[in-house]
Amino acid sequence: MSNQSTNTDSPSRLHTRVVRIGDRVIGGGNPILIQSMTNTRTEDVQATVAQILELERAGCEIIRCTVPTPEAAKALAEIKKQIHIPLVADIHFDYKMAIAAMENGADKIRINPGNIGSDDRLKAVVDVAKEREIPIRVGVNSGSLEKPLLEKYGGVTAEGIVESALDKVHRIEDMGYDNLVISIKSSDVLMCVKAHELLAGRTLYPLHVGITESGTIQSGNIKSAIGLGLILHQGIGDTIRVSLTGNPVEEIRSARLILRTLGLRKGGIEVVSCPTCGRTQIDLIGLASQVEKLVEDYPLDIKVAVMGCAVNGPGEAREADLGVAGGIGEGLLIKRGEIVRKVPESGLLSALKEELDNWDPNK
Repeated sequence: MSNQSTNTDSPSRLHTRVVRIGDRVIGGGNPILIQSMTNTRTEDVQATVAQILELERAGCEIIRCTVPTPEAAKALAEIKKQIHIPLVADIHFDYKMAIAAMENGADKIRINPGNIGSDDRLKAVVDVAKEREIPIRVGVNSGSLEKPLLEKYGGVTAEGIVESALDKVHRIEDMGYDNLVISIKSSDVLMCVKAHELLAGRTLYPLHVGITESGTIQSGNIKSAIGLGLILHQGIGDTIRVSLTGNPVEEIRSARLILRTLGLRKGGIEVVSCPTCGRTQIDLIGLASQVEKLVEDYPLDIKVAVMGCAVNGPGEAREADLGVAGGIGEGLLIKRGEIVRKVPESGLLSALKEELDNWDPNK
C-alpha cells in the first residue's frame, strides 16, 4: 500500500486522491462539497431530521451529527432513512461510539485518534471501517495539540498542528488503512492558513477546511471568508464548513457565497447592492434584504443589482443581468444595462419577481 501522506510537489486539489462518502465523492478535482453539523440532540430523531432537511434545502451536501451515547448511535439508522445526503458521525473519546455509529449506517466517521485511546482501541475502529469501506476523517484542532508538540514548538503553531495530524494519519496507515480525509482547524485564521499550506504539500489525502470556533454570524463570517478564501484560492481543500454560532442554515448560505465568489461554484443568483448615500431616496436597505430573500429559491446563474439612485443606478447596474433602482416614489427595472420599465416604488419587488419567473437566458 502506498503511503499517501508523503511529500508531493503540488497542493492542487486535482492531485488529491478520491474518497467516496455515501453516494458522493471528494478529492481528485471533484466539486468542493459544503458541510454543516446539526446542533440538535442526535437522539431526538424528529428534530434532527427536520434540521437536516432544512439544511438540504439550503444547499448542504454532507451533514455531521455528534454521537456521544449509544442512543445517538442507534438514532443514526433512522435518521439516515429520512435524509438525502451523506451522514457523518462525530466521535469524541469513546471508540465504542465510533463502532456503533458505523454499525448503524454512518457514511463516514470523524475521530481524533489522540483521544480515542490505545492502539488496540483505534485498531478496533479501523478494522470496522475497513470491513465496511467507511472513510475516516482524522480531525485535529489547535486546542487538542499534545504536550510534547507544545514543548517542541514553544506553543501552538502551524507546524505543530500539521505534525500532530500526520502522526495520527501514520498510526492508521500502519494498521493497513488509507481511506482517509484530514482536517486541521484553528480559530487563529492566519495560523490555520499556514497549517493548510504546509499540510497540502505533504499529503495526497483530501482536506476538509474550516476555521473552528470562528464566532457569531458577523465575526464568524468575516474570519471564515478570509481564511477559507486564502486557502481555497491556492487550490487547497475538498470539503468546507463555515462554523458559526447560530442557525447552521447560515453556514450553508455563507459557504455557497464564498465558493461562488471564488469562482468555485456556479448556480444561484448573486445579489449586488450599493452601500447607500445621501442621494438614496428609497428604503434601499429593506429592499436589498427583500431581494436577497426573494432570489433564494431560484436556480438561475445570474446577477441581480439593487441600486438606490435613479441617476447613477442604471449605469452601476450595467454588469448585472437584472437590476432595480429607486427614485422618489418610483423605481426603474433594468435588464442588461437597459431601462425596460418604470414602476411605483411599492411595485419594484413584484416587477423583479415577474422577470425572474419568466427569465430566458437567450433574450
